[in-house]
Amino acid sequence: MKFAVIGAGAVGGFYGALLSRSGQDVSFVARGAHREAMLSRGLQILSAPEAVGDFTVRCPVESDPARIGNVDVVIVAVKTYANAETFPTLRPLIGPKTMVLTLQNGVDSAEELAAVLGPGPVVGGATYIAGGIEAPGVIRHNGTHRRIVFGEYFEPAATRSERVAALASIFSAADIQTEAVPDIRPRLWEKFIYLAPMAAFTGAARLPIGPIWGDEFIREMFLSAVDEVERVARASGIDVPAGVRHRITEYTAGVPKTMRSSLLIDLSQGKKIEVEALQGSVVRRGLAAGVPTPIMSALYAVLKPHAVGQ
Repeated sequence: MKFAVIGAGAVGGFYGALLSRSGQDVSFVARGAHREAMLSRGLQILSAPEAVGDFTVRCPVESDPARIGNVDVVIVAVKTYANAETFPTLRPLIGPKTMVLTLQNGVDSAEELAAVLGPGPVVGGATYIAGGIEAPGVIRHNGTHRRIVFGEYFEPAATRSERVAALASIFSAADIQTEAVPDIRPRLWEKFIYLAPMAAFTGAARLPIGPIWGDEFIREMFLSAVDEVERVARASGIDVPAGVRHRITEYTAGVPKTMRSSLLIDLSQGKKIEVEALQGSVVRRGLAAGVPTPIMSALYAVLKPHAVGQ
């Protein structure tokens, strides 16, 4: 298949490199020093031997998607605050059977994509991976997780669609931990129910998860925020699996105490943050569904002034 990866950072760069290494036709859209390094030296992945190991790929790297033309699959991996300017540029990539898979944070991307491209091409996804750009042209993959869960967003069925199943086979062959589902919406929200509060608390406190989870009062506030987002999901008609609070409690108790959200990392570096796609989305959707979100609203108010960075 022919792939266009929009955003060559920790998510798009890593998965695009794995797809290229497995023999797929991959083109990246990137800019700045990262693009220049990819053009001159290739894209280098640094990963533990028990994960995918170190390797380098050389692929076309464009600054304008129009130079790539129609592809079979578009992987959208830019930060959500770039959506308004990025999504219209994807039109030259879209053919009659093109899939557009978003691997962005939050639960808004599929609907925002459909508003620009129509719902037909859009496939929703969530990814579970840790890493970052270590230097221009170099991506550091931390740990062994490299999982993508994806499926239909606008036309879910009892079983996964043919196009989702076909893409799952290609991902698996590329050493990507893959789960293809008939309906992605509950899975997107299950991640969101954890991510929005976790990013909010670590960002507002300017601290990793350890001090937050280790304090009984703060931990209970964190879980109350989890409950707020779950209530918004259910009021919005999302069939979130039962027991999500328990699963989040078990998961968070086991993560490294030094874990920082990407929002906190960006905030500490003076960069733009995804506050609107995370905390802002909870507040807006809560208002629309008539569900109070007092904790998430307060955290949104704390973080909102930093949306555009320094």
